[in-house]
Amino acid sequence: MTSKLTRRVFLAGGSALATVALSGLNRANAQGAGEVNLYSGRHYDSDRQLYEAFTQATGIKVNLVEGSADALIERIQSEGVNSPADVLITVDAGRLWLADKAGLFRPVSQSAAPNLYRAVPNNLRHPNGHWFALSKRARVIMYNKDLVNPADLSTYEALADSRWRGKILVRTSSHVYNQSLVGELVGALGEPTTETWVRGLVANFARPPEGNDTAQIKACAAGQGSIAIANTYYLPRLVNSKDAAEREIAAKVGVFFPNQQGRGTHVNISGGGVIKTAKNPEAAVKFLDFLATQKAQELFARSGYEYPVLSGVALDPTLSSFGQFKSSSASANEFGGNNDRALRLMDRAGWR
Repeated sequence: MTSKLTRRVFLAGGSALATVALSGLNRANAQGAGEVNLYSGRHYDSDRQLYEAFTQATGIKVNLVEGSADALIERIQSEGVNSPADVLITVDAGRLWLADKAGLFRPVSQSAAPNLYRAVPNNLRHPNGHWFALSKRARVIMYNKDLVNPADLSTYEALADSRWRGKILVRTSSHVYNQSLVGELVGALGEPTTETWVRGLVANFARPPEGNDTAQIKACAAGQGSIAIANTYYLPRLVNSKDAAEREIAAKVGVFFPNQQGRGTHVNISGGGVIKTAKNPEAAVKFLDFLATQKAQELFARSGYEYPVLSGVALDPTLSSFGQFKSSSASANEFGGNNDRALRLMDRAGWR
Protein backbone atom coordinates (compact mmCIF):
# COMPACT_ATOMS: atom_id res chain seq x y z
CA MET A 1 0.00 0.00 0.00
CA THR A 2 1.10 3.57 -0.49
CA SER A 3 2.18 5.35 2.66
CA LYS A 4 -0.25 7.41 4.71
CA LEU A 5 -0.69 10.75 3.00
CA THR A 6 -1.33 14.27 4.17
CA ARG A 7 -2.10 17.33 2.05
CA ARG A 8 -0.06 20.51 2.00
CA VAL A 9 0.15 23.44 -0.41
CA PHE A 10 3.54 24.72 -1.64
CA LEU A 11 4.26 27.86 -3.62
CA ALA A 12 6.98 27.48 -6.24
CA GLY A 13 8.10 30.47 -8.27
CA GLY A 14 4.66 32.04 -7.97
CA SER A 15 2.85 28.84 -9.03
CA ALA A 16 0.55 27.12 -6.57
CA LEU A 17 1.55 23.46 -6.25
CA ALA A 18 -1.08 21.21 -4.74
CA THR A 19 0.90 18.44 -3.06
CA VAL A 20 0.12 15.06 -1.62
CA ALA A 21 3.18 14.35 0.51
CA LEU A 22 4.27 11.60 2.85
CA SER A 23 3.75 12.82 6.39
CA GLY A 24 7.14 13.61 7.80
CA LEU A 25 9.00 13.01 4.53
CA ASN A 26 12.61 14.00 5.07
CA ARG A 27 15.89 13.58 3.30
CA ALA A 28 16.89 10.54 5.31
CA ASN A 29 13.65 8.83 4.33
CA ALA A 30 14.15 9.85 0.72
CA GLN A 31 17.42 7.94 0.64
CA GLY A 32 15.89 4.69 1.88
CA ALA A 33 16.39 1.73 -0.46
CA GLY A 34 12.85 0.48 0.08
CA GLU A 35 10.96 3.42 -1.36
CA VAL A 36 10.55 5.59 -4.41
CA ASN A 37 9.59 9.26 -4.39
CA LEU A 38 7.20 10.00 -7.22
CA TYR A 39 6.38 13.48 -8.50
CA SER A 40 3.26 13.09 -10.61
CA GLY A 41 1.30 15.43 -12.87
CA ARG A 42 -1.43 12.81 -13.24
CA HIS A 43 -4.44 13.52 -11.04
CA TYR A 44 -6.37 10.26 -11.26
CA ASP A 45 -7.47 8.45 -8.12
CA SER A 46 -7.25 5.20 -10.06
CA ASP A 47 -3.46 5.57 -10.23
CA ARG A 48 -3.32 4.64 -6.54
CA GLN A 49 -4.11 1.08 -7.64
CA LEU A 50 -0.92 1.09 -9.73
CA TYR A 51 1.21 2.24 -6.80
CA GLU A 52 -0.33 -0.29 -4.45
CA ALA A 53 0.23 -3.09 -6.98
CA PHE A 54 3.89 -2.08 -7.29
CA THR A 55 4.35 -2.11 -3.53
CA GLN A 56 2.69 -5.50 -3.26
CA ALA A 57 4.95 -6.88 -6.01
CA THR A 58 8.24 -5.40 -4.77
CA GLY A 59 7.86 -4.26 -1.16
CA ILE A 60 8.96 -0.77 -2.27
CA LYS A 61 6.86 2.09 -0.88
CA VAL A 62 5.63 4.87 -3.18
CA ASN A 63 5.73 8.38 -1.70
CA LEU A 64 3.56 10.61 -3.87
CA VAL A 65 3.81 14.32 -4.60
CA GLU A 66 1.17 15.66 -7.00
CA GLY A 67 1.01 18.95 -8.84
CA SER A 68 0.84 20.55 -12.23
CA ALA A 69 3.61 19.51 -14.61
CA ASP A 70 5.04 23.02 -14.83
CA ALA A 71 5.11 23.42 -11.06
CA LEU A 72 6.71 20.01 -10.54
CA ILE A 73 9.40 20.69 -13.12
CA GLU A 74 10.07 24.07 -11.52
CA ARG A 75 10.20 22.49 -8.08
CA ILE A 76 12.71 19.81 -9.11
CA GLN A 77 14.89 22.50 -10.68
CA SER A 78 14.74 24.66 -7.56
CA GLU A 79 15.51 21.69 -5.28
CA GLY A 80 18.58 20.89 -7.36
CA VAL A 81 20.82 18.08 -6.14
CA ASN A 82 18.85 17.98 -2.89
CA SER A 83 15.59 17.05 -4.60
CA PRO A 84 14.01 13.92 -3.12
CA ALA A 85 12.32 13.22 -6.48
CA ASP A 86 13.17 9.86 -8.02
CA VAL A 87 10.60 9.74 -10.82
CA LEU A 88 8.60 12.36 -12.71
CA ILE A 89 5.39 11.27 -14.45
CA THR A 90 3.24 13.65 -16.40
CA VAL A 91 0.87 13.88 -19.35
CA ASP A 92 1.74 15.02 -22.87
CA ALA A 93 4.97 14.66 -24.79
CA GLY A 94 5.47 18.40 -24.72
CA ARG A 95 5.89 18.42 -20.95
CA LEU A 96 8.25 15.45 -21.04
CA TRP A 97 10.28 17.24 -23.70
CA LEU A 98 10.48 20.37 -21.51
CA ALA A 99 11.61 18.36 -18.49
CA ASP A 100 14.27 16.66 -20.58
CA LYS A 101 15.39 19.98 -22.06
CA ALA A 102 15.84 21.20 -18.48
CA GLY A 103 18.21 18.25 -17.90
CA LEU A 104 16.03 16.53 -15.32
CA PHE A 105 16.23 12.93 -16.59
CA ARG A 106 18.90 10.25 -16.57
CA PRO A 107 18.96 7.53 -19.25
CA VAL A 108 17.50 4.12 -18.51
CA SER A 109 19.08 1.19 -20.33
CA GLN A 110 17.29 -1.71 -21.96
CA SER A 111 19.05 -4.19 -19.70
CA ALA A 112 17.82 -2.33 -16.61
CA ALA A 113 14.21 -1.99 -17.82
CA PRO A 114 13.37 -4.74 -20.32
CA ASN A 115 9.61 -4.31 -19.90
CA LEU A 116 9.80 -0.66 -20.91
CA TYR A 117 11.74 -1.37 -24.07
CA ARG A 118 9.55 -4.33 -24.96
CA ALA A 119 6.27 -2.48 -24.40
CA VAL A 120 6.94 1.05 -25.62
CA PRO A 121 7.30 1.65 -29.39
CA ASN A 122 10.34 3.58 -30.55
CA ASN A 123 8.28 6.65 -31.50
CA LEU A 124 6.77 6.87 -28.01
CA ARG A 125 10.00 6.99 -26.02
CA HIS A 126 13.01 9.26 -25.88
CA PRO A 127 15.68 8.11 -28.35
CA ASN A 128 18.23 7.82 -25.54
CA GLY A 129 15.91 6.34 -22.91
CA HIS A 130 15.35 9.53 -20.92
CA TRP A 131 11.56 9.06 -20.77
CA PHE A 132 8.97 6.49 -21.83
CA ALA A 133 5.27 6.54 -22.67
CA LEU A 134 3.19 4.63 -20.14
CA SER A 135 -0.25 5.13 -21.69
CA LYS A 136 -1.75 6.65 -24.83
CA ARG A 137 -4.69 8.90 -25.64
CA ALA A 138 -5.94 9.74 -29.13
CA ARG A 139 -6.99 13.31 -29.97
CA VAL A 140 -10.05 12.74 -32.11
CA ILE A 141 -13.03 14.40 -33.74
CA MET A 142 -16.21 14.04 -31.69
CA TYR A 143 -19.47 14.97 -33.35
CA ASN A 144 -23.12 15.59 -32.56
CA LYS A 145 -24.93 12.55 -33.97
CA ASP A 146 -28.00 14.60 -34.89
CA LEU A 147 -26.05 17.30 -36.72
CA VAL A 148 -23.16 15.53 -38.45
CA ASN A 149 -22.97 12.56 -40.78
CA PRO A 150 -19.64 10.83 -39.98
CA ALA A 151 -19.30 10.08 -43.69
CA ASP A 152 -18.61 13.80 -44.11
CA LEU A 153 -15.59 13.61 -41.81
CA SER A 154 -12.09 12.68 -42.96
CA THR A 155 -8.98 14.48 -41.66
CA TYR A 156 -7.85 17.14 -39.25
CA GLU A 157 -6.95 19.22 -42.29
CA ALA A 158 -10.52 19.05 -43.62
CA LEU A 159 -11.81 20.78 -40.47
CA ALA A 160 -10.58 24.02 -42.02
CA ASP A 161 -13.10 23.68 -44.89
CA SER A 162 -15.71 26.43 -44.99
CA ARG A 163 -18.50 23.82 -44.67
CA TRP A 164 -17.65 23.72 -40.95
CA ARG A 165 -18.01 27.49 -40.42
CA GLY A 166 -19.28 28.12 -36.89
CA LYS A 167 -19.19 24.40 -36.01
CA ILE A 168 -15.85 23.67 -34.31
CA LEU A 169 -15.40 23.47 -30.54
CA VAL A 170 -11.93 23.21 -29.00
CA ARG A 171 -10.09 24.41 -25.92
CA THR A 172 -7.51 27.21 -25.97
CA SER A 173 -4.16 27.22 -27.75
CA SER A 174 -2.46 27.55 -24.37
CA HIS A 175 -3.24 23.93 -23.57
CA VAL A 176 -0.46 21.50 -24.33
CA TYR A 177 -2.80 18.94 -25.92
CA ASN A 178 -3.54 21.33 -28.77
CA GLN A 179 0.09 22.42 -29.04
CA SER A 180 1.18 18.81 -29.53
CA LEU A 181 -1.48 18.19 -32.18
CA VAL A 182 -0.37 21.28 -34.08
CA GLY A 183 3.25 20.31 -33.41
CA GLU A 184 2.69 17.02 -35.21
CA LEU A 185 1.09 18.86 -38.14
CA VAL A 186 4.10 21.18 -38.30
CA GLY A 187 6.29 18.10 -38.67
CA ALA A 188 4.02 16.48 -41.24
CA LEU A 189 2.97 19.48 -43.33
CA GLY A 190 5.54 22.19 -42.63
CA GLU A 191 4.97 25.43 -40.77
CA PRO A 192 3.47 27.57 -43.61
CA THR A 193 0.86 24.96 -44.53
CA THR A 194 0.02 24.33 -40.89
CA GLU A 195 -0.45 28.04 -40.24
CA THR A 196 -2.84 28.28 -43.18
CA TRP A 197 -4.75 25.32 -41.73
CA VAL A 198 -4.94 26.89 -38.28
CA ARG A 199 -6.31 30.11 -39.75
CA GLY A 200 -9.04 28.12 -41.48
CA LEU A 201 -9.80 26.19 -38.30
CA VAL A 202 -10.06 29.39 -36.25
CA ALA A 203 -12.48 30.82 -38.82
CA ASN A 204 -14.70 27.80 -38.16
CA PHE A 205 -14.82 28.12 -34.36
CA ALA A 206 -18.34 27.99 -32.94
CA ARG A 207 -17.26 30.20 -30.02
CA PRO A 208 -14.06 31.54 -28.48
CA PRO A 209 -12.21 28.60 -26.89
CA GLU A 210 -13.11 28.00 -23.26
CA GLY A 211 -13.13 25.12 -20.81
CA ASN A 212 -11.54 21.69 -20.92
CA ASP A 213 -12.23 18.78 -23.26
CA THR A 214 -15.32 17.77 -21.28
CA ALA A 215 -16.71 21.27 -21.81
CA GLN A 216 -16.24 20.89 -25.56
CA ILE A 217 -18.10 17.56 -25.56
CA LYS A 218 -20.97 18.99 -23.56
CA ALA A 219 -21.24 22.02 -25.85
CA CYS A 220 -21.22 19.69 -28.85
CA ALA A 221 -24.05 17.61 -27.42
CA ALA A 222 -26.01 20.81 -26.69
CA GLY A 223 -25.65 21.96 -30.30
CA GLN A 224 -23.49 24.99 -29.54
CA GLY A 225 -21.25 23.51 -32.21
CA SER A 226 -21.43 20.21 -34.04
CA ILE A 227 -17.79 19.07 -33.82
CA ALA A 228 -15.44 18.92 -30.82
CA ILE A 229 -11.73 18.15 -30.79
CA ALA A 230 -11.00 16.14 -27.65
CA ASN A 231 -8.95 13.31 -26.17
CA THR A 232 -10.65 9.93 -26.20
CA TYR A 233 -10.62 9.30 -22.45
CA TYR A 234 -12.95 12.20 -21.68
CA LEU A 235 -16.03 10.66 -23.32
CA PRO A 236 -15.99 7.33 -21.41
CA ARG A 237 -16.03 9.34 -18.19
CA LEU A 238 -19.42 10.71 -19.25
CA VAL A 239 -20.64 7.38 -20.61
CA ASN A 240 -19.96 5.73 -17.24
CA SER A 241 -20.96 8.65 -15.04
CA LYS A 242 -23.27 8.12 -12.09
CA ASP A 243 -25.08 11.26 -13.28
CA ALA A 244 -27.88 10.35 -15.70
CA ALA A 245 -27.64 13.79 -17.33
CA GLU A 246 -23.99 13.18 -18.21
CA ARG A 247 -24.79 9.76 -19.65
CA GLU A 248 -27.47 11.41 -21.79
CA ILE A 249 -24.91 13.92 -23.04
CA ALA A 250 -22.50 11.13 -23.98
CA ALA A 251 -25.20 9.28 -25.93
CA LYS A 252 -25.52 12.27 -28.28
CA VAL A 253 -21.85 12.25 -29.26
CA GLY A 254 -19.95 10.00 -31.68
CA VAL A 255 -16.22 9.43 -32.15
CA PHE A 256 -14.36 9.72 -35.45
CA PHE A 257 -10.69 8.86 -35.89
CA PRO A 258 -9.17 11.28 -38.44
CA ASN A 259 -6.58 10.63 -41.17
CA GLN A 260 -7.21 6.91 -41.41
CA GLN A 261 -6.34 6.88 -45.12
CA GLY A 262 -3.08 8.70 -44.47
CA ARG A 263 -0.67 9.11 -41.59
CA GLY A 264 -3.20 8.11 -38.89
CA THR A 265 -4.75 9.74 -35.84
CA HIS A 266 -2.61 11.88 -33.56
CA VAL A 267 -1.77 9.95 -30.38
CA ASN A 268 -0.31 11.66 -27.35
CA ILE A 269 1.02 10.05 -24.20
CA SER A 270 1.37 10.03 -20.48
CA GLY A 271 4.88 9.06 -19.53
CA GLY A 272 7.75 9.35 -17.14
CA GLY A 273 11.45 9.21 -16.51
CA VAL A 274 14.01 8.76 -13.74
CA ILE A 275 15.32 12.00 -12.25
CA LYS A 276 19.05 12.61 -12.74
CA THR A 277 19.57 13.29 -9.01
CA ALA A 278 17.41 10.35 -7.84
CA LYS A 279 18.41 9.08 -4.39
CA ASN A 280 16.73 5.73 -5.11
CA PRO A 281 17.66 5.12 -8.76
CA GLU A 282 17.29 1.34 -8.71
CA ALA A 283 13.84 1.54 -7.14
CA ALA A 284 12.93 4.28 -9.64
CA VAL A 285 13.87 2.09 -12.62
CA LYS A 286 11.97 -0.85 -11.12
CA PHE A 287 8.92 1.38 -10.71
CA LEU A 288 8.91 2.58 -14.31
CA ASP A 289 9.60 -0.92 -15.57
CA PHE A 290 6.67 -2.24 -13.53
CA LEU A 291 4.33 0.29 -15.13
CA ALA A 292 4.99 -1.37 -18.49
CA THR A 293 4.08 -4.87 -17.29
CA GLN A 294 0.88 -6.68 -18.27
CA LYS A 295 -0.67 -6.13 -14.83
CA ALA A 296 0.04 -2.40 -14.73
CA GLN A 297 -1.00 -1.84 -18.33
CA GLU A 298 -4.31 -3.56 -17.63
CA LEU A 299 -4.87 -1.09 -14.78
CA PHE A 300 -4.11 1.86 -17.07
CA ALA A 301 -6.57 0.51 -19.62
CA ARG A 302 -9.31 -0.53 -17.22
CA SER A 303 -9.39 2.33 -14.74
CA GLY A 304 -8.24 5.36 -16.70
CA TYR A 305 -9.93 4.85 -20.09
CA GLU A 306 -6.49 5.11 -21.68
CA TYR A 307 -4.90 3.05 -24.43
CA PRO A 308 -2.09 0.83 -23.12
CA VAL A 309 1.35 1.03 -24.69
CA LEU A 310 1.75 -2.74 -24.38
CA SER A 311 0.09 -4.49 -27.28
CA GLY A 312 -2.43 -7.22 -26.57
CA VAL A 313 -3.87 -5.64 -23.42
CA ALA A 314 -7.67 -5.53 -23.39
CA LEU A 315 -9.24 -2.09 -23.49
CA ASP A 316 -11.98 -0.74 -21.29
CA PRO A 317 -15.26 -1.83 -22.97
CA THR A 318 -16.41 1.76 -23.55
CA LEU A 319 -13.11 2.73 -25.14
CA SER A 320 -13.15 -0.45 -27.19
CA SER A 321 -16.63 0.43 -28.49
CA PHE A 322 -15.14 3.43 -30.32
CA GLY A 323 -13.48 0.94 -32.67
CA GLN A 324 -9.98 0.17 -33.86
CA PHE A 325 -7.95 2.82 -35.63
CA LYS A 326 -4.65 3.57 -37.31
CA SER A 327 -2.34 5.60 -35.06
CA SER A 328 0.15 8.10 -36.35
CA SER A 329 3.75 6.93 -36.08
CA ALA A 330 5.02 10.47 -35.49
CA SER A 331 7.78 10.73 -32.89
CA ALA A 332 6.45 12.04 -29.57
CA ASN A 333 9.87 13.54 -28.92
CA GLU A 334 9.67 15.50 -32.17
CA PHE A 335 6.13 16.82 -31.90
CA GLY A 336 6.67 17.56 -28.21
CA GLY A 337 9.72 19.57 -29.24
CA ASN A 338 7.57 21.50 -31.74
CA ASN A 339 5.24 22.87 -29.07
CA ASP A 340 6.85 26.31 -28.86
CA ARG A 341 6.74 26.70 -32.65
CA ALA A 342 3.16 25.49 -32.66
CA LEU A 343 2.08 28.00 -30.00
CA ARG A 344 3.68 30.93 -31.81
CA LEU A 345 1.99 29.83 -35.03
CA MET A 346 -1.38 29.48 -33.27
CA ASP A 347 -1.01 32.96 -31.77
CA ARG A 348 -0.30 34.45 -35.21
CA ALA A 349 -3.34 32.67 -36.61
CA GLY A 350 -5.66 34.01 -33.91
CA TRP A 351 -6.17 30.85 -31.88
CA ARG A 352 -6.31 32.15 -28.34
